[in-house]
Amino acid sequence: MSLTAPPAPRISYGAVLGTPYVARLLGGTLAGRLPNAMAPVAIVLWATATGGSIAFGGLLSALYGLASSLAQPVMGRLMDRYGQTSVHLPAAVLNSVLLAVLPVAGPYGGPTTATVIVLAAGLTTPALEVGLRALWPTVLPNPRLRHAALALDTGMQGLLYVLGPLLVAALAFSYNPPLALAVTAALGLAGTVTVACAPPSRSWRPPQSADSDTKRGRRLLCRGLVRLFVSLTGVGFAVGAMNVWSIAMAEQHGQDLLSGVIPAAFSMGSFVGGLLYGRRTWSGTTTGRLIAAPAGFLVGWLPLLTLLSPCAATAAVVVPGAFLTVVVACAFVTADVLAPAGRTSEAYAWLILSIGAGQSTGTALAGHLAEHPLASAALPAAGAAFALTALMAGRGHFSGSGPTLQPAR
Repeated sequence: MSLTAPPAPRISYGAVLGTPYVARLLGGTLAGRLPNAMAPVAIVLWATATGGSIAFGGLLSALYGLASSLAQPVMGRLMDRYGQTSVHLPAAVLNSVLLAVLPVAGPYGGPTTATVIVLAAGLTTPALEVGLRALWPTVLPNPRLRHAALALDTGMQGLLYVLGPLLVAALAFSYNPPLALAVTAALGLAGTVTVACAPPSRSWRPPQSADSDTKRGRRLLCRGLVRLFVSLTGVGFAVGAMNVWSIAMAEQHGQDLLSGVIPAAFSMGSFVGGLLYGRRTWSGTTTGRLIAAPAGFLVGWLPLLTLLSPCAATAAVVVPGAFLTVVVACAFVTADVLAPAGRTSEAYAWLILSIGAGQSTGTALAGHLAEHPLASAALPAAGAAFALTALMAGRGHFSGSGPTLQPAR
């Protein structure tokens, strides 16, 4: 008589979303993080509409992204001490007020006032992504459901950069950039309140153990994590450069909506790529995919060097977008394994900081090179090449890291 165990029941994305609070937390996080995708574009469009240059708008956008990224580890540490709700809500209120005030106060105070407001808005960006990743073990104690949620969560991040730039472009060109900033502020506040007032977020506290004090004292940034974070700055650089390059393409060809359509096409590729990645089991280790995915990310940018037409460029950016989610998903899994016990939230925050810092650098440099079509088009590939080179150089420190994401069927 065979004692073979019956196969495990299949896990579907529907089962994940049907679990209490999952849809609310995921939807609220996506809405609350829309300013991450909308504000950089809205700030550039507002700056140019008020007589500023693309270079100045790119600088403001870069400062917002950099400040937002720098604030993430601090927000993560505060959440560990005071909980999520008491950190999320004040940050969201301040962030939304500052974004709404920018078009009112900015013109009267000049570039200095605008810079201070943008910097303060970035520093008060709620750490919703870090908070959501910390909530999954509580909301989804089943590891298979949790792995499927991670794949879904990572894949859906691409929606932010599909809806965000398109919404900003539509509001800015149909009405005006100040309205785009006001809507950005309102969506961010509404999404954060949805998450922060949910019972799992209100009651969340970091896991404690008998040796928690010792674990908290361990050094977070081991050699493997440092190499991982450095490499991810190249990924962020490519994305930041692409956002400004799309605005330059719009001005060059006299097609305003390109500033939203090109980033949206890139992000749609990221969304679809993430869903496809999460639906199947992959052979090999996470480390192998952490090297292979950036290679595809780099190859996808190379056609831009031929100075494609607007339609061809929009289609071309779908390819690197499809690899972006795989890179980020594998990076989160690797960070989870390499980080000391009890400090994974901090590791997630530093990972987000690394991508954001690279994105800000790419945005600023692309703003200065916007009038040079070939140089501007080459920047995303340069960032991807740096990321791949750094990962290959440090692959020995990632060896054996991370389980394979379980597929959702």
